[in-house]
Amino acid sequence: MRLKLISCEVLFREMCAVVARSPHQIDIEFLPKGLHDLAGARMRDRIQERIDATDASRYEAILLGYALCGNGSLGIAARGIPVVLPRAHDCIALLLGSRTRYQEYFDAHSGVYFQSPGWLERGVDLDQSRLESNRLRTGAGLTLDELIARHGEENGRYVYDQLTAYQHTYRELTYIETGVEPDGSFEQRARAEAAARGWQFQRVRGSLTLFERLVNGDWDQADFLTVPPGAVVQRRFDADIVGTA
Repeated sequence: MRLKLISCEVLFREMCAVVARSPHQIDIEFLPKGLHDLAGARMRDRIQERIDATDASRYEAILLGYALCGNGSLGIAARGIPVVLPRAHDCIALLLGSRTRYQEYFDAHSGVYFQSPGWLERGVDLDQSRLESNRLRTGAGLTLDELIARHGEENGRYVYDQLTAYQHTYRELTYIETGVEPDGSFEQRARAEAAARGWQFQRVRGSLTLFERLVNGDWDQADFLTVPPGAVVQRRFDADIVGTA
C-alpha cells in the first residue's frame, strides 16, 4: 500500500523509526507542535487543510499521528479515501502503547507530568507548564507581566492564577523512554527539570506498538478508527473515544 501520514512533529522520532521498518510506502508530513495551543476547531481546520491538499489518487488511506488531542481531531472529514487515527485521548497513550496502560499509570500516579523525547526536543514552547528565564508561563504562553500589560493589574493576576492553577497539582515527572533516543541526554534533561521543580522523577518504558500498527495497516477497530469517505470524526463518551457520523 501507499499511505500518507500526517503527524504532529512531537512524534517525529517515533514516527520516523516505525516508517523506516514498515512494509508499505509511506509519505510523511509533520505539522507544527504549536497546533496544540490552538486546539479545538482551529487545530482541526489546519489538519483538515492538509488532508484536503492530499492527492487521493496516489494513496489508499491517510494516517493521522494524532489522538483526540484537546478535541483537535473532532470534525475531521475523510474525502476520497479513508482516514485512520488511533483511539486515544492524547499522545501520552500513544507513547505508552495503549490507553489502558495510560489510565492504569495515571490512576497509580496522580499529579504526574509526562515528558518524552519529542516533548523535550520540540515541545519547549508548548505547555503542560514551562519555566523560561525563571518566569512561569501560562498554558497560553503568556507571562504574568504580559497578562498585566494586556488586562491591567487586577484582571491580569486573576487570569494568570486561573491559567496556572493546574500546575500546582503536579508532584511527579515521568519520562517516557521510547527507544529512539541516541543517548541519555533526553532523560538527563527530564531529571534536571524534575529537580528544578521539586518533583519526584520516574522513568517508564514506552512502546511503539500503536505507531507500528498504524503504519503497518494493522487497524483493529478496538484501537483505531477508520473514517470512510464522506464521514467525519465525532466524540464518543465511552471506551471508543472517537467514532464517525
